[in-house]
Amino acid sequence: MRKIVLTYGLIAGGILSATFLVALQFHDAIGFDGGMVVGYTSMVLAFLLIFFGVRTYRDGEGGGRVSFGKALGVGLLIGLVASACYVATWEAIYFGTKSDYIEKYQAHMLEKERKAGASPEALAAKQAEMDKFEEMYKNPVINSAITFMEPLPVALVMALVSAGVLSRRKKDGREPATA
Repeated sequence: MRKIVLTYGLIAGGILSATFLVALQFHDAIGFDGGMVVGYTSMVLAFLLIFFGVRTYRDGEGGGRVSFGKALGVGLLIGLVASACYVATWEAIYFGTKSDYIEKYQAHMLEKERKAGASPEALAAKQAEMDKFEEMYKNPVINSAITFMEPLPVALVMALVSAGVLSRRKKDGREPATA
């Protein structure tokens, strides 16, 4: 199982990291909202490897059958490995370069509030909130935890779907139908 989890997790993590690095080069052109669309689309595509990893586990080590729980576990482990690659890439970029991400993010969020018609008091409160977030984000542990929260929900959904589709058990002593 370890080989399957690492193989598929590292491939998915490589896809996540590569698309992240490419999209980062165009971030100013596509903006935060476009970047979110590109980012989550690449996560869904990368996490398709969860399906293939669980299927490989089922057909190989599982002898053609795998329980929902075991399939979910394999899928989640693949998702964790891939997410760790994504987080490592972000941490290296954020702390290893002169990243102005937080400043641009703050400006984007404040502009969004202004366009929504926020009062000066609401803008001041939002600025204070963003300043607090910036201070927290300087801590690598908190930074990593926040960054992990981006891909993990997508990985969880893909693991649940894969486990549901690929899990097979014996019913009434008979072999399951082949798919």
